Amino acid sequence: MSTTEPTGSLRRGLTARHIQFMALGSAIGTGLFYGSSAAIQTAGPAVLLAYMLGGAVIFLVMRALGEMAVRHPVAGSFGQYASRYVGPFAGFLTGWTYTFEMFVVALADVTAFGVYMGFWFPEVERWVWILAVVFVIAAVNLASVKVFGELEFWFALIKIIAIVAMIVGGIAIIVFGFANPTGHETGAANLVAEGGFAPNGLWGVLASLTIVMFAFGGTEVIGITAGEAENPKKVLPRAINSVPVRILLFYVLALTVIMMIQPWNTIDGEASPFVSIFSGLGLAGAANILNVVVITAALSAINADIFAAGRMLHGLAEQGQAPRAFARTTKSGVPFLTVLTMVGALLIGVLLNVWFHDQIFFLIAALATFATVVVWLMILISHARMKAEIKRRDSLPSEFPAPFWPVGNYLAMGVIGLVIVLIGVIPDSRAALVVGAIWIAVLAIVYFGFVRGAGRRRMELVDVTAAIPVIPVTAAIPVAAQDGPAAVDESEAAGDSDDEFERAGESR
Repeated sequence: MSTTEPTGSLRRGLTARHIQFMALGSAIGTGLFYGSSAAIQTAGPAVLLAYMLGGAVIFLVMRALGEMAVRHPVAGSFGQYASRYVGPFAGFLTGWTYTFEMFVVALADVTAFGVYMGFWFPEVERWVWILAVVFVIAAVNLASVKVFGELEFWFALIKIIAIVAMIVGGIAIIVFGFANPTGHETGAANLVAEGGFAPNGLWGVLASLTIVMFAFGGTEVIGITAGEAENPKKVLPRAINSVPVRILLFYVLALTVIMMIQPWNTIDGEASPFVSIFSGLGLAGAANILNVVVITAALSAINADIFAAGRMLHGLAEQGQAPRAFARTTKSGVPFLTVLTMVGALLIGVLLNVWFHDQIFFLIAALATFATVVVWLMILISHARMKAEIKRRDSLPSEFPAPFWPVGNYLAMGVIGLVIVLIGVIPDSRAALVVGAIWIAVLAIVYFGFVRGAGRRRMELVDVTAAIPVIPVTAAIPVAAQDGPAAVDESEAAGDSDDEFERAGESR
C-alpha cells in the first residue's frame, strides 16, 4: 500500500470535544439500558453502594492512567507504561490481554447489533447485519482519527440524551404521579421494601462487584487517545475528572430512579425499565426508541473497540512485541493493518460464535471479565513504579498527579484484588479465573519462546513533563523601569539583586 509512512506517524486529530464525550460515553453500554438487572438481583437496592465503590476505584485507576498519559502521551498507553515501569513481559501481557478483551467485547457487540436489527427486520438473516456493521465501522476507522472522534461524539450524545431523558421521565412519574406501568407504588419506600435496603446482606453487595466493575470496562480508551489528542495535557485531565459525575449521574441516579418506580425484586431483565418509564409517560413507540438507543450504544462500542485494539497493537509493534508491519500508518495517520486485522478476527469470531456458540463464546466472555480487572491492576502497578522512580531520580513533579497517593492507589489495588478473588469464589464466574490463568500461561510461553530483541527490553518513553512555572524576578521590571530609581530601591529593599535591576533599567 503506497500510502504508508514510517512508524510513529499517528496524527493528533482528536479535539477536546471528542475526548470529553468519549469519556462521558465510554462506560455506557447496552446493559444499563436493559436495567443492570443481574447486579440488582444480586444485591438489591444496596447495589448502589457497589456502583459508588466501583466508581471510586475506576476514578483512581483513571487518575493513575491520566498522570502517566500526561507525562508520556503515547497511543500504546498502559501497555507501554507497563513495559517501561514494570518490565517488558508486563507490557506484553497487558497489551495483548487488552487487545483480546477488545476483540471479545466487539464480538459480543456485533452479535448484539444483529439481534437489535432483527427487532425491526426479522426476515433478514442476522449475519447480513453483522457483516454490514463490521465493514462500515472498518471504513470509519480507516479514515482519519478525526472522523472516528466525530462519530463517537454523536454516538455519546445520543446515549447521554437517552439516559438524561430516562432520569427526568422517571422523576416526573414519581413526583407528579403519572401512570406507573409497573402497577406498583412509587417513591423512596421501594428502596427499603421487599427485604430492606440490603436484602442479601454484605455478601450480596460484594458478589455484585464482579458485575459492577465489568460495567465500567471501556473507560481506559481515554488513555489510548493520548497519542492522538491535539492537546493531551489540557483535554485528558478534564475528561478524566468527569468520571465521578458520570458514575453518579448515569448509574447511581438512573438506577435509584428505576428502583423507586419498580421494586428491585421485579426487575428481572425481561422488560427494560427504560421502556417502562417512557410508556408510563404516554410516549408511543417506547420500544422503538429503546432499540435506536441500544443500536447506537452497540455501534459506539464496536467503533471504540476497533480503535482501541488497533492502537494497542500499534504500540505493541513499537515495543517489538507484535509484527513490525502493525506500526505502519497511512498518510492520514491510521495504523491500517491493525484495523484490518481486527476486522478479519471479528469476521472469523462471528463464524465461530455461530457454529460453536455454547463452547467458544462462554470461554472468551469469561476471559473478558478477567482481562478487565487485570488491565486495571497493571495500570495501578505501573503508576506505583513510576512514582517510585520519580522520587528516586528526583524528576520533575507530575503536572496531573493522582489524588490520595499512595493510600488511594493501594486501596484501589486491594478492591481489584478482592474482585479477582470473588470471581474465583462465585460459581457462575469461576471459569473466568481458570481461563484467565490459562491465557497468562499461553502468553508467557509465546513471550519467552518467540519474542526477541527489542521486545525483551523496556520501552523507552519521552518524558514531556514541564517544570512548574516560576515567576522570574525580572517580571516586575517594566513597572520598575517606569517608576525610576524609587522602584529600584523598593526591589533592593525586598532583597533583589542591585546589579540585575540596574542593568534592566539601563536596557529600557
